[in-house]
Amino acid sequence: MSSSLSKNQISLAGEFAVLSQLALHGFDANLTLGNTKGVDILLSNSETGKMRRLEVKTHSNNRAFQNKRLGRVVGKWRMGDKHEEMNDPDLFFCFVSIEEVTDNFDFYIVPSNIVSEYVKWSHRNWLDGDAKRKDTQMRSFDLGTSGYKYDHPVPLAEDYRRMWNLLK
Repeated sequence: MSSSLSKNQISLAGEFAVLSQLALHGFDANLTLGNTKGVDILLSNSETGKMRRLEVKTHSNNRAFQNKRLGRVVGKWRMGDKHEEMNDPDLFFCFVSIEEVTDNFDFYIVPSNIVSEYVKWSHRNWLDGDAKRKDTQMRSFDLGTSGYKYDHPVPLAEDYRRMWNLLK
């Protein structure tokens, strides 16, 4: 993968990769065009008749690291303050990680209520860590690992990795 790719190109690569996975798992899915609020992909399951909305967040070359306030993190994605309020049973997030060297994709499907709760907690935790920090619109979503003990419930990568069945 070229290191000169723009953020937009990486985002599009993630969205198209998710579309291909959805097709392979029997979903009818369409990429939304323009500025559809809070959704990148609309999908339906012909077996259940359920309609879902999916917001895709993609990064490349993300590596596991030790967060001094949180603990071991295997993935981190940028979010906004709006994600604190996105709590809908038909809205899911697909966090995509692209390995820079191999171009391999990994997918984590997480319900919006889990994302919303964690993003709120994570931001409060970050602000509480330093009285000099100013509140901003920027937030983050982290995925931990089952091999680490956290002080606060952290969504674990193993629980959401390639969990396409959550969308049924």
